[in-house]
Amino acid sequence: MRFLDLCAGSGAVGIEALSRGAAHVTFVDRSRKMCGLIEANLDLCRVPEEETEVVCDEAQDFLRQAGARERGPWDIIFFDPPYAMDYLRTLDLVGDSSDGLLNPGGLLIVEHHHKNALKDKIGELERNRVLKQGDSALSFYEMVGQ
Repeated sequence: MRFLDLCAGSGAVGIEALSRGAAHVTFVDRSRKMCGLIEANLDLCRVPEEETEVVCDEAQDFLRQAGARERGPWDIIFFDPPYAMDYLRTLDLVGDSSDGLLNPGGLLIVEHHHKNALKDKIGELERNRVLKQGDSALSFYEMVGQ
């Protein structure tokens, strides 16, 4: 399974995916400091370099270029942006099946404030579950239209 951790922060979610059997994880964060922290955490966990890629870039810029650079597709994309970010642009990029970012049947998991109402259908993505936890929520979208 290939996993993309967008707005990765410390990399904890992607590292957890590796511990649960992901074959490869791509970590993307716009902060050089966070990318350095991800690399340090990967070293601490003794994760082989061939199982990961750390990219210092904006989430939307990365997604726009990922297909052209043949980085995708992924089986699971986890998107946990700062709450002030425009979610819809990023969701539109993933939901556009022509970009081939998410495998058919793949999942996009979006962490967001529970009052931030996200659409149920975005391009080829359909939300099939919302899990609320405190002020946060996880929306699960499946790639259905490919």
